[in-house]
Amino acid sequence: MILVKKTFLFLILATILLFCTKSIWAQTVTPTPTPAQDKLQQSKELQDKINELQKKVSDLQGQTKTLSSQIAVMDNQIKLSEYRIDSTKTELLSLSADIDTADKKIGVLEKNLSGLTKVLINRIVATYEVGGTQSFEALVASNNISNFFTRFNYLKIAQIHDKKLIYDTQQAKMDYANQKNIFENEKKKVESLKKQLEDYTIQLDREKQGKQRLLAETQGNETTYQRLLNQAKAQLAGFSRFVTSQGGASILSGQTVCDDWGCYYNQRDSQWGNSSLNGTQYTLASDGCLVTSMAMVYTHLGHRDVTPLTINSNSSNFASYYPAYLNKTISADGMTTSRISSSIDGELSAGRPVIVGIGLGPDHFVVLVSGSGGNYIMNDPFVSNGHNINFTDHYSLSNIKTIEKISY
Repeated sequence: MILVKKTFLFLILATILLFCTKSIWAQTVTPTPTPAQDKLQQSKELQDKINELQKKVSDLQGQTKTLSSQIAVMDNQIKLSEYRIDSTKTELLSLSADIDTADKKIGVLEKNLSGLTKVLINRIVATYEVGGTQSFEALVASNNISNFFTRFNYLKIAQIHDKKLIYDTQQAKMDYANQKNIFENEKKKVESLKKQLEDYTIQLDREKQGKQRLLAETQGNETTYQRLLNQAKAQLAGFSRFVTSQGGASILSGQTVCDDWGCYYNQRDSQWGNSSLNGTQYTLASDGCLVTSMAMVYTHLGHRDVTPLTINSNSSNFASYYPAYLNKTISADGMTTSRISSSIDGELSAGRPVIVGIGLGPDHFVVLVSGSGGNYIMNDPFVSNGHNINFTDHYSLSNIKTIEKISY
C-alpha cells in the first residue's frame, strides 16, 4: 500500500513539474531588440553627409589659400561638426532604447531563472523522497505486464523531464549572463558617446569662434589676409632655419628648473617636445620657442602651473588664418596677456622680463630676465640647460629684431 502511494505521488509530481517547467521556459523566449528602421536610415544618411563633407574639406584645403577658401573650409568644418553631433545624438537615442529593452529582458530572465531553480530544487527533493531503489522495486512489484509498462513509461518520462529541467536551467543562466553582458557593454558605450558628444560640441564652438576671429582679424579683406598669412609663414620658416642651424631639435630630459623668478622650460623637453603645435604638422621641440617663452613669463607672473602644454592646448591662442602662429594676445590659467613693443633696459630695471625675437623671421625667441647696457641674462628655450645664461655667449645684440614686454 505504501509503495502504491509513493508511486502515485511520484507520477503526480513528475506530471506537475513537467507542466510547470514548460510554462516557465516558454516565457524566456524573448526576441533580441533591433533598432528601428527609420533610425538606421537616419544614421546612414548622416554618415553619408559626414563622408561627403570630409572629402569636400580635404579638397578645399588642397586649394590655394585665400580668405574665401578658408571661410569655405571653416563653414564646411562647422557643418561637419553639426552632423557629427546629430549622428552621435541619434546613436545615443538608439542605444538608450536598446538598454531599456535589455533591462526589461533581464528582469524577465531573473524571474524565469528563479522559477526554474525552485522547480529544480523541488524535483531533487521529490526524487530523493521517492528514491531510486524504491522506484525499481515498484516496477518489480507490478501486478501485471500492463501495470509494469505504465510505471516504466512514467519513470522514463520523469528521467527525460529531469534532463530537460537541468538543461533549461543552465540555458536560462547563460541567457541571463549574456543579457547582463550586453547591458553593461551598452552602458559603457553610452558613456563613451556622451564624452564624444561633449568633445564635438566644444569643437563646434571653437570652429564658430575661429571663423568670427578670422573675419575680425582680416576685416574681411583679402589683402589683409594675405599679409597676415605671409607674416605667419615667415615666422615658421624662420623657426625651421634656426633649428637647422643648430643641428636639429633632439629631445632632452630633466630641463625644467623653478626658482624665485619662476620656471625655466625647454621646448625640447620630453614632457612636451614631441607634441604637435596646436594640431599642426609642427612640433613644440622644433617650433615652440615662443610658446615656451610665454609659459616661462606666466610662471614669473605667479602662474606656476602654466607650462608650454597649457598654452598649446588652447586653440584660441593661435591665429585663425595660420594655426601654428601664436597670437599677440593669449590666455592661460585665467590670465590674459599681450605682447607689446618696448625697450629692454627700462623693463628689466623694473624687474619685468622681456621677450626678444632673434633673426629675420624672427627665427627664435628667448626671455631676457635681467641685465642692462647689452649685458643680459636670458632663459633660452632651445639651448640645453639654457637657464640663466649670458645672451651674448650665443647671439649677437645686432640680431635682435623684436623687443616685447608682457602686458596683463
